[in-house]
Amino acid sequence: MPLTKLHTKNYTEFNESYQLVLPLNLEGLIPEDDSVRLLSHILEGLNYKKLYQAYSSNGRKPAVEPQVMFKIITYAYSQNIYSSRKIEKACKRDINFRWLLAGQTPPDHCAINRFRKYYLTDDVIDDLFYQQIIYLG
Repeated sequence: MPLTKLHTKNYTEFNESYQLVLPLNLEGLIPEDDSVRLLSHILEGLNYKKLYQAYSSNGRKPAVEPQVMFKIITYAYSQNIYSSRKIEKACKRDINFRWLLAGQTPPDHCAINRFRKYYLTDDVIDDLFYQQIIYLG
C-alpha cells in the first residue's frame, strides 16, 4: 500500500513578505493636552482664502491639502525642525505629524519646498499669522 504525503502550508511560520495592515486610530496615542492638538485647533479656525488663491484652478490637485501642509510646516517649526528632508522624515515616522496628516500621504521634501517657495508668500504668511495673533489675543 503506497503512502501518500500531504502537503500543507505552515501558517504559523514568520514570513517577512506578509504584512498585516490595520487602520490605526492615532487619537488614543496623543494626549489631550499635547501641543499638536492645541496648534491644530487654533489653525482650524483660520481663514485660508489667500492660501487657496495662490493655487491655480488648472492642473493637478496637490498631494497634501494646503491647510494640512501649513499645519505641518507650522508644527515642524515649533519643534525646531526646518529642513525639508527632516520634515519629510518626521511626516513618515512621528505620530504627531501622522495625526496632522489625517491619513493623507506624507509629502516628500520637494513638495514641502515647493509649498514654502511658491505658496507661502509674504502676503499669505502675514495674513495667517495675523489671524493667529487675533485668535490668541
